[in-house]
Amino acid sequence: MVDALIIGAGPAGLFAALELSRSNARVLLIDQGKDIKDRSCPMKDRGHCSHCYPCQIMCGVGGAGAFSDGLLNLHPSIGGDLESLAGSKAWDLIDEVDAAFLRYGAPGTVLESSEDDEELLRRKAAAAGARFVPIKQRHMGSDRTPEIIAAFKRELEHKGVEFQLDSRADDLIIEGDRCIGVRLADGTEKKASRILLAPGRIGAQWISHLLDKYDIKARYGPLDVGVRIEVPSIIMDPITRINRDPKFHIVTRRYDDFVRTFCTNPGGFVVKEEYPDFIATNGHSMTIERSENTNFAFLVRLELTRPVENTTAYGMSIAKLVTTIGGRKPVIQRLGDLHRGRRSTEERIARNTVKNTLKDVTPGDISMALPHRIVMDIIEGLEILNQIIPGVNADSTLIYAPEIKFYARRIEVDGNFQSSLKGLYVAGDGAGLSRGIVSAAATGILAGRGMVADWEGTRANPAQPA
Repeated sequence: MVDALIIGAGPAGLFAALELSRSNARVLLIDQGKDIKDRSCPMKDRGHCSHCYPCQIMCGVGGAGAFSDGLLNLHPSIGGDLESLAGSKAWDLIDEVDAAFLRYGAPGTVLESSEDDEELLRRKAAAAGARFVPIKQRHMGSDRTPEIIAAFKRELEHKGVEFQLDSRADDLIIEGDRCIGVRLADGTEKKASRILLAPGRIGAQWISHLLDKYDIKARYGPLDVGVRIEVPSIIMDPITRINRDPKFHIVTRRYDDFVRTFCTNPGGFVVKEEYPDFIATNGHSMTIERSENTNFAFLVRLELTRPVENTTAYGMSIAKLVTTIGGRKPVIQRLGDLHRGRRSTEERIARNTVKNTLKDVTPGDISMALPHRIVMDIIEGLEILNQIIPGVNADSTLIYAPEIKFYARRIEVDGNFQSSLKGLYVAGDGAGLSRGIVSAAATGILAGRGMVADWEGTRANPAQPA
């Protein structure tokens, strides 16, 4: 038995472990994936997905963020609403997360646009009926981030944190009204006085199952559904030189829906994500290797109301339909073909002036897979975005589907990030408390501190349950 058991070695789990290690707590961190040095996606060499389980891109030390663009968005409103969780301490948490990544080898340069450039983008966006959100960013890069995560893990091990990898948590162990441990898929049990669930985005479905099984208080959050857009870098360069990952917010006229750009990768590569029941797309960019294209997510925010509130199930149904139509490959389409109401073919993709960086795809028609409302929001949103970034609405622009950001059911927590089930704490994307590297790390810090506070309070008052 240990003092603290953490499920998930992504940013939330790692930062929680760091916080706990400072209190001399005995910490065991479990993840179903591999060590960062052993994680490798076969698709990079073979050109097609090998359907690894668990997915090397999504699981392992560092979480999904380890092989993402490695971009740190240094603002509490990006990747969640940290101010609602931490109040006035939100900015201090951002600084703390940033300082930790710097300590482990993140580059010292902060990407920040000048006041004149910010004003220019604000004006162009406002003229088109959109909004530009300026933020500070630090780019680690998909190739450098694993080295930074490896340094992070070495420090944790030096502080006594133990890692148990290639081990999947299957269920909770409940004694009375308290969680006292987890049962692994191989049948073994791990017990602790405090348990933290931080399995990341890929663990959202598992957490949802636990919420229902043990009646843990939570509510459904929104869902972002859309596509990954790929254009020549020369189209985006005037904007990405000002802000590497520009955030443009759009409200469509037809449906009054919120559409946004997200995760822009200048000179980047579109990649495939493998989930147990479906596939999705994402984007990476390197600090050394570059393509001639820039890609970004273009997402529509969806919120459901009674009687159907389960946004996770709705998003998965969309993802499964696209997966079926694409033959377990992302669907790719030329924007010009979408406008003309026809599917893209291998021949049209081959002679397109923009060459797709992701080759493991199925040419097709995204309007057969995504809901009509989403497709119309994407078409209208790109028309508006084209007024800010001329050229993104060209016939040769490539669209990959699906790009879905699942925001897990937001678990209700107390001031120490303990759920309604005593002894069970939560943090990160899988708990619906964050949507990105920095915000997930910040919730990990808060949960770690909460666990320490409860643990020390118990030692000071032995009458309370351990």
